[in-house]
Amino acid sequence: MNRFLRLSQIIPDLIPIGKSSWWAGIRKGLYPKGVKLGPRTTVWRAEDIQILLEKLKKGGKD
Repeated sequence: MNRFLRLSQIIPDLIPIGKSSWWAGIRKGLYPKGVKLGPRTTVWRAEDIQILLEKLKKGGKD
């Protein structure tokens, strides 16, 4: 079963950046795209965020 995180659960606690930087990173392909639950609700798969955190810990190298 998938677990989902809202943006407020991701930044700034897990990833210390601002909202506009987060959305810009998604547009650039740096961060995973979210799943739209409604017109104003986006969530992210917890496993996608975990993979991102591991990548960031390695210095962004694949």
